[in-house]
Amino acid sequence: MDRREVAAVLTYVGRLDPRTIRTDAGEARDQLAMWHELLGDVPMATGQGWDVREIVRKRIVSSPYPILPADVAREWQAHRRDRLARHTDPTPMADPDNPEAWRAELLAARDAVAAGVAAPSAHRGITAGRHRPGLKDQLAAVGSYIPLAVRAELAPYRPARAAREAAIAAGGPDVLNVPCGWCHADKGEPCRRRRISLDGSARGNAPRVTAHPGRVDRALAAQAQQASAA
Repeated sequence: MDRREVAAVLTYVGRLDPRTIRTDAGEARDQLAMWHELLGDVPMATGQGWDVREIVRKRIVSSPYPILPADVAREWQAHRRDRLARHTDPTPMADPDNPEAWRAELLAARDAVAAGVAAPSAHRGITAGRHRPGLKDQLAAVGSYIPLAVRAELAPYRPARAAREAAIAAGGPDVLNVPCGWCHADKGEPCRRRRISLDGSARGNAPRVTAHPGRVDRALAAQAQQASAA
């Protein structure tokens, strides 16, 4: 703000809080010089949500003390930081082989955002927006990301997964959807070989190809319950 704009702000402040009015010419001149010194780089208003009058009005309403120019300057600095925190540098149009031009364009974009001349540039989230209708049907039509022939070749190297997929394909339940009460395997984890030593403690941690019978029964009961609920 220039001195004329700062004088307009002081007039507005005096209308809302007469305590800030200076009747002596020398005091008024010193007050204007102090406010201009602290608010010289603060704009009067921008098109991006900043208005000094709003800041002054909120400050006078919220505080019983006379407003100071530092109060407005701090609000402007906080406003600048918030805008820059929401800004993502767009790719400059300058030649990447010219680092000076590249850096100058980046700094110019940031200065425009900080000054309220331009809106912050933010990248959209990958999952932003509405899902397209029929997207699930399209994904189902694509099939597995592993071809069936490759899956068959991998079966000997991952027998537990192959047995699970074969059971599901035959209409059976997914046993990994329930925990195992015998080996205490959590959901999603295969059953473990649980051996009992002479002192009664459990030992052994090798994964099993097939699930324990109790886990299979629990998975069958969960599948029947889901079918009846549907």
